[in-house]
Amino acid sequence: MGKILYGESGIEVVFDDRAMAHLQLVIGAKLRRRESFFFSWKDDASVGDGRSSIWLDSSIPLYFRYSGSKPVTINREWLDILTLSAHTAQGLQFTGEPHGDTPAPRSQI
Repeated sequence: MGKILYGESGIEVVFDDRAMAHLQLVIGAKLRRRESFFFSWKDDASVGDGRSSIWLDSSIPLYFRYSGSKPVTINREWLDILTLSAHTAQGLQFTGEPHGDTPAPRSQI
């Protein structure tokens, strides 16, 4: 499991490396265009089973820390689903991989 570290807030969001690779592509594309947006996900039951959301902006540093050393194969269908979600008024809503078993993310402060 890798982590996305959000700015200097101390917030860490734990994702499966495969999910994080897809999120990095979507988030990176939006931020390169200087587009700010919300990123939301459903929390794992171990951290309360609620929902979390953060505001992403190119001025806020993000750090993607992968637990594995090998790059993942990108699922184009999943990438398209996440990208379409990122372009809505609600912002990027994390959804698991189609036809896969993606672990729920965990927020840590």
